[in-house]
Amino acid sequence: MENILEVKNLSKKFENSKFEISDVSFDVPRGTIFGMIGENSAGKTTILKLIMNAYGRDSGKVTAYGNVDNIRDEPEFKNRTGFVVEDYLYDTISVKRIAQAFSCAFSNWKQEIFDKYINQWNIDTTQYCSQLSKGAKIKVMIALALGHQPEMLILDEPTDGLDPHARAELLDIFREFVSDGEKSVIFSTHITSDLDKTADYIAVVSNGKITEVLTADETQEKYAVVSGDKTDGIEKYLIGMKKSEIGYEGLVLRENLAYFDDVTVRNPTYEDILMYTISGKRGE
Repeated sequence: MENILEVKNLSKKFENSKFEISDVSFDVPRGTIFGMIGENSAGKTTILKLIMNAYGRDSGKVTAYGNVDNIRDEPEFKNRTGFVVEDYLYDTISVKRIAQAFSCAFSNWKQEIFDKYINQWNIDTTQYCSQLSKGAKIKVMIALALGHQPEMLILDEPTDGLDPHARAELLDIFREFVSDGEKSVIFSTHITSDLDKTADYIAVVSNGKITEVLTADETQEKYAVVSGDKTDGIEKYLIGMKKSEIGYEGLVLRENLAYFDDVTVRNPTYEDILMYTISGKRGE
């Protein structure tokens, strides 16, 4: 399967901070939805900004669409990539004016696509951005990103601030976007149920590193969640667990299930992966 994005050994240190992005590598195949999970301040947003060259990298390489480098070919890279991170809308400008600016900045701008989503979400384009709710602002930025017909969407917490109906609607848009097998979506989220419903791959981010990249099938094949009464003698096989008055629940490698007796076993969700592999907390 052809990759739409390749990130190789990406690293970045920040002055006056102990935090750094260290040797991050991953590929995103065409026609897929690629999710990133991690605790707050794990580095998800920073990795996405490095891909978009919002921060200059110290080392590594980011290429897309064959051999388009995110620094050497930055205008082409950004023209072909829809990007939504944080709130970049100016409060004193109307939605209509923002769209006009995008139409000048991007060569593939198509007003009909922007209008389709704005009308679908009942957003008044004469409103100033300061008048929009948080959820409406996210929708406007998504519509702007889709309006210049990108081949790849890169989104940071795109469903944050949306009600359940709007979240489901947006996830449907992502699935439709990648349905031709040529385009891809990369998004970070703390709402792990969104990834359970849509993601073909997940990257686990911790302390500025990607510790693991898994497909949905690989997640089920590699891990299991066990629950039981006693942890005597088996704690060393638990990746992480939580205890209560009635027993424990924890994440384990399926290859170690033979060491567990009298337990209930279920398939893990991405929330389990986030809770147990990233935090690694035991006994809480």
